[in-house]
Amino acid sequence: MSFFQDTLSIFKKRDLSFIESHKESEDVYSFLFEKEKDLTWKAGQHGLFTIIHKKIKNPIRPFTVASAPAENVVRLTMRIGDSPSDFKKAMLELQIGMKVRISGPVGGFYLKDHSPSLLIAGGIGITPFRSMLKQIEAEGNNGDKHLLYMDTKQSYLFKEELDNIANNSSIRVTYLCSRDDLHQEIDAFINLYKDNGKYFVAGPKSMVGDISNYLKNNTIPKQAIKKDAFLGY
Repeated sequence: MSFFQDTLSIFKKRDLSFIESHKESEDVYSFLFEKEKDLTWKAGQHGLFTIIHKKIKNPIRPFTVASAPAENVVRLTMRIGDSPSDFKKAMLELQIGMKVRISGPVGGFYLKDHSPSLLIAGGIGITPFRSMLKQIEAEGNNGDKHLLYMDTKQSYLFKEELDNIANNSSIRVTYLCSRDDLHQEIDAFINLYKDNGKYFVAGPKSMVGDISNYLKNNTIPKQAIKKDAFLGY
């Protein structure tokens, strides 16, 4: 999507009706909203979401749309700790039929072609890749895609879904809990495809920065690396 199209998309606002929420793990929740027929996005993009059912100090936050366009819901998945922000408190207070407002979705973090691609997720950074893989599952083969999912807690969100996709497609999924193992997998992919591959990195800001630098230090050109750094709210 071009910058011009992105700019136009951010001005498109609509209200989404809340359906349900559930816990994915000890401190991660998913929120499901109705998807209008004309609402679409590129798998991996994010929207700007606004709390409208109550007044809070900072009501607008960017979140990845964790569902694929091929699915019939809009899914937001977020980590909510013991001391959540006002935004996340408001999310937990949602009741069926209440609405949140979305602008977009926007962003360039999505698969643009069938190039061999290494998808590197850290913790909650799995959300854009869930969207990508669910869309590939719906559309069929999209070339060689390898997901590396690193989580030191080994909670691995969406594991059952990811395993099912991997078992029924050419997509490979590798679960990791150490940076050394992650580097070994990255090295193997680089040795196989070198700079003909595409590299997508999503997760905490520090992890995204470290992995991006590791890729560049291994001769991967900057234009082959797409980043999606997650900030805490």
